[in-house]
Amino acid sequence: MTAADSTAATRIRIGRLPVDAVTFDGALDAIEALVREGRGGTVFTPNVDHVVIADEDERFRAAYAQVSLSLADGMPVLWASRLLKRPLPEKVSGSDLVLPLVRRAAERGWRVHLLGGGEGVAERVKRRLEADVPAIRIVGTSSPRIHVDGPLDMTVVDAVRAKKPDLVFVALGAPKQEIWSEQARAALSPAVLVGVGGSFDFLVGEQKRAPAWMSRSGLEWLYRLGSDPKRLWRRYLLRDPKFALIVARELRARR
Repeated sequence: MTAADSTAATRIRIGRLPVDAVTFDGALDAIEALVREGRGGTVFTPNVDHVVIADEDERFRAAYAQVSLSLADGMPVLWASRLLKRPLPEKVSGSDLVLPLVRRAAERGWRVHLLGGGEGVAERVKRRLEADVPAIRIVGTSSPRIHVDGPLDMTVVDAVRAKKPDLVFVALGAPKQEIWSEQARAALSPAVLVGVGGSFDFLVGEQKRAPAWMSRSGLEWLYRLGSDPKRLWRRYLLRDPKFALIVARELRARR
């Protein structure tokens, strides 16, 4: 049984996205299994925004249809799973996953590539991680301009593949990082691609994370909106409220 097979038995759906019912430690073990199997794969962390995007974006849904591991990122996703009578055990945010996964990568001797973030950010993340986890083997960093509307840019893929990574952290933001990861998955195999959203910016202090109590209370969106209203107001005030309608629609369908 593969890692993907083992999670499929406990995979639920929130809206049109699959989510795997795993704990935080179980997520680390499942990613390790994917690396050990040597067949490549993708790891995504669906949140409210992902559920809403998936309702409208066919390419995003297609990327999730092939995902190896899908981890609930955010309390609203957990609350929705409980309403749907398929409770998920724990929130597993991509930003919380990075450092523990880096430590495991160091213990196992995995080769890691960092892709995404603004200009120079991936290199700063590399220095931060090497200071925190000296044994980590970060074999490459890149912050390329990536477009997913046309053919896959093999220049970017070839540059990553040349480093022979076991694990690639992809910090492009949704839906770009999921679509690109699915497009590049086969070419980068046996590497496992992990979508980590804004984690690079958090690690180097470009953005601050919400206090833990706000995250536990499902109010991280409010903190982020207040921190960057010009960029995020459409997402949080116009787009993401559709999440409640999606969950309500699913509840009606089940009744």
